[in-house]
Amino acid sequence: MTLHCYKPGAGLSPILRPSTAELLAGNGPLLIDWVARHGSPVNLIWPEELQRNLAVLRGALRESGVTHAVYYGAKVNKSPGLLAAALRAGAGIDVSSLYELRDARRLGADGAQLVATGPAKTTAFHNELINCNALISVDSPEELEDLIRGLPAGGPVQPVLLRLRPANQAQSRFGMPAAAIRHCLSRIAGEGRLRFDGLHFHLSGYSWESRAQAIREAAGLLSESRAQGFAPRMIDIGGGLPIQYVDQRAYQAHLGAQMPEDYRTGKIPDSFYPYGGELSAAEWLRCLLSAPMADGRSFANYLVHEGLVLGMEPGRALADQAAISVFRVLRVKAVGPDAHAVFVEGSSFSACETWFGSEFLVDPILVPAVSPPVVAKSIRGYLAGHSCLDEDVLSNRWLTFPIAPRAGDLLVYANAGGYQMDLLENEFHRHPMPSRLCVVQDVKGQLTLVPDTVGEAQCSAGP
Repeated sequence: MTLHCYKPGAGLSPILRPSTAELLAGNGPLLIDWVARHGSPVNLIWPEELQRNLAVLRGALRESGVTHAVYYGAKVNKSPGLLAAALRAGAGIDVSSLYELRDARRLGADGAQLVATGPAKTTAFHNELINCNALISVDSPEELEDLIRGLPAGGPVQPVLLRLRPANQAQSRFGMPAAAIRHCLSRIAGEGRLRFDGLHFHLSGYSWESRAQAIREAAGLLSESRAQGFAPRMIDIGGGLPIQYVDQRAYQAHLGAQMPEDYRTGKIPDSFYPYGGELSAAEWLRCLLSAPMADGRSFANYLVHEGLVLGMEPGRALADQAAISVFRVLRVKAVGPDAHAVFVEGSSFSACETWFGSEFLVDPILVPAVSPPVVAKSIRGYLAGHSCLDEDVLSNRWLTFPIAPRAGDLLVYANAGGYQMDLLENEFHRHPMPSRLCVVQDVKGQLTLVPDTVGEAQCSAGP
């Protein structure tokens, strides 16, 4: 039996890669069987999609002639399969905790493939980074002193980046202003166990223009460091490369037309991720590489002529289209005239934007469990989780379903791999953690699932 999928009429249908669209449109029974076996919600991962995204970004970098080091931002998703895919493709890994580091090491990453950018590193985290000689981004003079105290006598020279807090980010708690960078350089100059490899920053927002401004500031500091005898090799721009979830025109039209009554809360959220942005990650990167430096050279030409590596830690941009989250409908409850709460088996901890006072502005896709009636009635509803918390709502937006969801139907959130599916997941009410599985083809070319675990990923993490 082939079932069709239905997209609620809010005008924000997700962009889907062809194989995902085919799975949703033509394999309803398979999806329903997977959820029956593995529970709701279930998170499905396509590790090879990360490798495709990486190849596209590398293509933009090769066009410019820039030497680069791309590290996958592991914090974006807990999937070992995505970690292994990044390593197979020759990418490095950005680790922000001791546990991310250990997973990367278990999958075969050596120190040369690792950068640690988190601002709150523990002594144990420092020690294991030192032991494998990973690149460490130092967030503050205080962290630098902690790091120096942990350096063993007679060990290899420890490479470090200094994390810059650009002048236009003065309210941020991350990184250091220029004066503190200079202080750290003086400290490193007197410490033979450290090597200054360059500057790092990671800015909020998704503007390439703000990165260009930070790069100009970093370039001046690198010039100063060279005058002091240092030989920096890298400018690391962090992450924040945007991805496109929905059509740009549909997104702009939605933002322009939405009203408070479009939300059950009666309030439009103050901010959203740019779900329908103008630029893809590769286009964004090309804009940045073309940005002018103070002397008129493009950023790309500056890097080439100065012999610098461009470092970056994309997370969401590498997880683009790499995962979906599938929720099973539990019950539909009338809460007013032409108003319904669609309860799902699962919670908004596994679809987290509402907890940040925002919304995941991508319409879910309805996959019926059985063929719908010939004459189907549309309904308006919002999506609610199964917990006892009134705030446990997956979508505060009123969605118009072309056919009324029924118990056992599936609601699919596409492109959920970037922070969405597992940032806040927990075992509230003692519900088990959602299953996460990698979708692969068996020897007959049929889709099948394998556990998304470090043990399973180790089998495919080699070059």
